[in-house]
Amino acid sequence: MRVVGGGCSGFQNKLDLDPQVNDTLDEVFDFHGVQVAVDKRSLMYLDGAVVDYHDELHRQGFSITNPQAKSTCGCG
Repeated sequence: MRVVGGGCSGFQNKLDLDPQVNDTLDEVFDFHGVQVAVDKRSLMYLDGAVVDYHDELHRQGFSITNPQAKSTCGCG
């Protein structure tokens, strides 16, 4: 998980599968038996962020709610 520059609001949250964790660049957390690697540079931007998984008819997949976000993108 990381924050990258770009998008119409300045930053984007990224959640990807990472086959290799770099101990120098990544911090690893364990949430309910699932290891999550977070880019150390992104830690301050992700403080308090919540990742949820949805499996409803019109909403499937992961969502990230980040209280640090000042605005969100309205284009999709």
